Amino acid sequence: MAEPQFLLDANSCIYLIEKLSPVLRAKAERCAPDELVTSAIAYAEVARGTDWENEEAAGLVNDFFEAVSVLPFDQAAGRTYSDLPFARHRFDRLIAAHALALGLTLVTANTRDYRDIPGLDVEDWTE
Repeated sequence: MAEPQFLLDANSCIYLIEKLSPVLRAKAERCAPDELVTSAIAYAEVARGTDWENEEAAGLVNDFFEAVSVLPFDQAAGRTYSDLPFARHRFDRLIAAHALALGLTLVTANTRDYRDIPGLDVEDWTE
């Protein structure tokens, strides 16, 4: 079993669920099982935007998160968050803290949202 290497941001999850980026999908498919994970924070963002009454949409989201593990936002992630440059109302900071606390590379299509976070490895797999 492979160790987690990459933490998917909410937008990367959405791109994969909705098949919006063939480049992202190809890179994700090259990963070994369990190398790709996501944060409970990213899951919450995706869940918030999901029409759970739509069986097809709900099925796609549920299937995706069956394949990609959702990691709990724990005490170590919370402590890391407290050290980051503050930005009000930004779930991105929580996701970044989670990636940093776990020592994972963050995969996102919005690298600019993370450029001021020291020590965070960020990759855009949509390019």
